[in-house]
Amino acid sequence: MSTAGVSPTTGGTTMQGNEQLAVIIPKLREIGARIEPGQLDEPTACKDFTVAGVLGHMTALGSAFAPMFRGEDPPSGDPGADGTTAMVRFDVAMAALLDAVQSPGALDRTIQTPNGEMPGAVFARLVAFDGAVHGWDLATATGQPWDLGDDLVAEVEGFARQAITDVMRDGDAFAAEQQPAEDATPIERLVAFSGRTNHWPTTDAN
Repeated sequence: MSTAGVSPTTGGTTMQGNEQLAVIIPKLREIGARIEPGQLDEPTACKDFTVAGVLGHMTALGSAFAPMFRGEDPPSGDPGADGTTAMVRFDVAMAALLDAVQSPGALDRTIQTPNGEMPGAVFARLVAFDGAVHGWDLATATGQPWDLGDDLVAEVEGFARQAITDVMRDGDAFAAEQQPAEDATPIERLVAFSGRTNHWPTTDAN
């Protein structure tokens, strides 16, 4: 996830980002806990990422973002160097991120993100969008449900449609917006907005 192009004054939702993450992160941890080792090499709708790749990506970002919300320096070193499984590292990182974003002053703090300064309240909403979409990546790739509730998804989408600019659609952070099916669910519409499609290569096709 890149923060390039995000307006520092972007708002428009009634749920704070930490409130959204209080729903999203526990569900992410549930998804991670049910992933089987044999599913780690499965492809996902996230470009060039397997299940293991999405877990590793989110673990690295969560480990970096948590101290930012606390006003601390990001940790050094490889979060996978302790020899634990990808699922365990993911769970630890997500728990730490939720604790940090709910810590005193987290939303009021100016966050030094990889792409510049951003208010914590805005950054938390961007992290919630990222978590909602990556949760769908993991759930669909591993045959699990991903139900955040339509109201929450609408909150996340409302923010994302203001925050995600054409500058961010570089084919890496985000691809071009896709056209969802007429009967698409709210979460399917959200991931289509992020540039994902319901169809991606499977291991059987290679």
